[in-house]
Amino acid sequence: MLQEAVAGLNVQSDGIYLDATFGRGGHSRELLARLGPRGRLVALDRDPDAVAAAAAIDDPRFTIRHSPFSALSAVLAALGIEQVDGMLFDLGISSPQIDESRRGFSFRHDGPLDMRMDTTQGRTAAEWLNAADEREIAEVIDAFGEERFAKRIARAIVAARAEQPITTTRQLGVLVAKAVGTREPGQDPATRTFQAVRIHVNQELSELAAVLPRAVRHLKPGGRLAVISFHSLEDRIVKQFVRSAAHPDEDPALRRLPLRADALPQPLLRAIGRAIKPGPEEIAVNPRARSAVLRVAERTAIAAPQSDNGVPHRNRNGRSRPARGRSH
Repeated sequence: MLQEAVAGLNVQSDGIYLDATFGRGGHSRELLARLGPRGRLVALDRDPDAVAAAAAIDDPRFTIRHSPFSALSAVLAALGIEQVDGMLFDLGISSPQIDESRRGFSFRHDGPLDMRMDTTQGRTAAEWLNAADEREIAEVIDAFGEERFAKRIARAIVAARAEQPITTTRQLGVLVAKAVGTREPGQDPATRTFQAVRIHVNQELSELAAVLPRAVRHLKPGGRLAVISFHSLEDRIVKQFVRSAAHPDEDPALRRLPLRADALPQPLLRAIGRAIKPGPEEIAVNPRARSAVLRVAERTAIAAPQSDNGVPHRNRNGRSRPARGRSH
């Protein structure tokens, strides 16, 4: 949804924009095409390969930084930028990450079980799977993969690693397939487990939950926030955040307080239209886009709080570790 996402930002020719997930630069190139000579684009990516690919863009209006998007406040401050006219987040993993076997994201290509978006730091998927206890593995696969066979898979992983460390995507894929046995037509048995382990290794949901309030603080009044999600866990966080920021007076905690109408918090965002999904033409060209959901919101003129906690956010899905009783 390249065109839809960029159009949702309502690009101003002399504006400042942030592409928080550069990937291979499709959105950045389209944004630059719509910016005038005085416009500016800052791009972030936690993947060193993506940052290296950005070197192909030779444009004085463009700046790339190796950074997770949760650190956007520090990046903007270092560049002397306080507020921007729009931000774009294209969540999940990119096609190059999936297709490159050495990255370990896909069960369709045998390779080292890495799964880190930033290969310069953090534990690999293999390191985590070979060290975590059975309960933690089951909770992660259940919470982040919504996998009904999570306990069975965790038990199989622990049993298998006692015989031999699990180090490759093929090992994990075969192991999960044997443990699951059945799956929906057209879906590989390992799909949900690979998604869950990837989300956990990269702390994707906590990164998303952390960045949304910061994004609001750095948007100019009238600035746009566009987020493309690829599974229900991401989209739920985005949807509930926008709803909370657009309707803070609906917070159940506030309803129990004897507040006058003029003492209620004012909306920081307003949703722009409904959620957008890819059309059949795009899905035919790029089947991986079939689960994408685009949401766009616009910053109001209300002064933003200086603390992340100042933006109502009832969703708890962004915790660093799953727990029972989650709202997934």
